[in-house]
Amino acid sequence: MIGADPTDPSLRRAATANEMRHSFGARDVVDGEKQVLVDQVFSSVAGRYDLMNDLMSAGAHRLWKDAMVARLGPPRAHGRRWHGLDVAGGTGDIARRILAAGGDGVRVTVLDINAAMLEAGRARPQNARFGDRIEFVLGNAEKLDFPANRFDAYTIAFGIRNVPDIAATLAEAQRVLKPGGRFLCLEFSQVDVPGFDRFYDQWSRHVIPSIARVVTGDDQPYRYLVESIAKFPNQRRFSEMITQSGLRRVAHNSFAGGLVALHSAWKL
Repeated sequence: MIGADPTDPSLRRAATANEMRHSFGARDVVDGEKQVLVDQVFSSVAGRYDLMNDLMSAGAHRLWKDAMVARLGPPRAHGRRWHGLDVAGGTGDIARRILAAGGDGVRVTVLDINAAMLEAGRARPQNARFGDRIEFVLGNAEKLDFPANRFDAYTIAFGIRNVPDIAATLAEAQRVLKPGGRFLCLEFSQVDVPGFDRFYDQWSRHVIPSIARVVTGDDQPYRYLVESIAKFPNQRRFSEMITQSGLRRVAHNSFAGGLVALHSAWKL
């Protein structure tokens, strides 16, 4: 288990989307409760979210996100129209990477359910470089307010484990993608390198909360985030969930000994 005592049954990896729906880290919750609690977490960390990502991963999250955007390959041809949807993209770091990698016809809509995260994203001065090609929209990943077959790509990075209804979220991704559209999900997964799993367990249980206390003044939100990583389905299980949504050619690549996985699929 990543970031958790492997003898603790409350932090067994979820085998189904329904298990994640009723899990807030190590706690079991009732329908409707998880979203409220997750909102509280992200509202409290929005202002320091990007900084904490750098500190928690020693900057490695930047490399993983760059790898996702490279796999996506937004078109660089002048004037070619292409529209991506970045879900749970709050601070806009994935969207800006996509826009920087693509040509002048590339647009990205950043969607997040948390208003504080969106406000933090809108306030980034780097957005000015892209003008109206980046937009920030408040919305729910489980019920997107977009027509079917709208987007060329759907990306979500380190966000899907915080969504209560993963099955509904994946179904919505499939619905709003155009035929031939690309799905990419970057998420923590299961370490499979002996020794590194024990190191990361100690890092996540002890070091990350300590960093959070210093940087944000509160370690509780990051204790939840560590526990949510430990609960999230492993690479194979999550790939099965993606397949069940109707997306096809599902594959994954692991980084950092399985700590992170990039899941990819197509709408065919």
